[in-house]
Amino acid sequence: MLQQILKAEFIIWIQYGTTSSNSTPGNLKFRLIFFFLQLEEHTMRHSKLSRYFSFTASRDWFYRYSFGNAGLRSIRTDLGEGTVMHCWVPKCHNASRPNLLLVHGFGANAMWQYGEHLRHFTSRFNVYVPDLIFFGESYTTRSERSESFQAQSLMKLMEAHGVPRMSLVGISYGGFVGYSMAAQFPEKMEKLVLCCAGVCLEEKDLEEGLFNVSDLNEALSILLPQTPERLRDLIKFSFVKPIGKWVPSFFLSDFIDVMCTDHLKEKRELLVAILEDRKLSNIPKITQSLLIIWGEEDKIFPLELGYRLKRHVGEEAKIVVIKNAGHAVNIEKSKDFMKHLKSFLFDSLTPHRPPSLLPLFDSLWS
Repeated sequence: MLQQILKAEFIIWIQYGTTSSNSTPGNLKFRLIFFFLQLEEHTMRHSKLSRYFSFTASRDWFYRYSFGNAGLRSIRTDLGEGTVMHCWVPKCHNASRPNLLLVHGFGANAMWQYGEHLRHFTSRFNVYVPDLIFFGESYTTRSERSESFQAQSLMKLMEAHGVPRMSLVGISYGGFVGYSMAAQFPEKMEKLVLCCAGVCLEEKDLEEGLFNVSDLNEALSILLPQTPERLRDLIKFSFVKPIGKWVPSFFLSDFIDVMCTDHLKEKRELLVAILEDRKLSNIPKITQSLLIIWGEEDKIFPLELGYRLKRHVGEEAKIVVIKNAGHAVNIEKSKDFMKHLKSFLFDSLTPHRPPSLLPLFDSLWS
């Protein structure tokens, strides 16, 4: 009962308390800090609270509800050879609409990274939101760890759902996978948006000091945090104005327990596979129309990698740099992020108009 009450109270607060006319950024920050302090005080008084309430699990439940409410359904598909992939797919596929694939990066599952943007797409596209292998409910017993294998598996998933062609948005690691799909299956990929995806990094970049970490092990400990301190580091690297210092440790521990402990060994192997023997000369060029979106102050994949990708692809690529944003530009500058996505993805679509009421009036007078 306590768990249900807390879940309901938090969802009401997050839905209505953050959308009122008084919800300025400063006011929201105060509300957030006040909420955390209240909950931390309550937790100290009632030590059993953590057994009953999980912010992360509750938020995950809310996203699941919102995805279903947006016209999507959750389905797992057995691709054979030990590989199973989970995906949110349309409840009713509309053959007259184009298809759009939203591919997440490292961190939480796909719902957390696209939950705030989903509503902008579902009226125009058949939207597919997969969990990449070793994220969410997707996994494999095979030993492959490359983005090439992720791309092949994702294309098999789309074929299983009868999707012949698609556009794609890929955030960070999802951009690596999306780029590989475009290179391997050019006839099936239309437009691409890659957000803060360091596709053109090289193994030597780490040695030459391009990144803000000293070696691969430090990078792994931050990108796959297992302590509140490391999660705070990840937040600091991802946002220009991080809020991690305001968040109590038990909240961060809860997030780690729910989102960061499954398939930890395999996720480390995915990250190692990205960098191992990577050379720009071995990265194929793609021919699809490409929009590159980057946070100007990205500390995980520095902006230089965005310009490097633009030069590598050539005339088919356009780069947009969003100021006062870091690696999590899709969250930190959500409105700017969506503005550029819409401009790029919607410009060739038939304008969306609400159904006309004229036939109804005609029928009333006939």
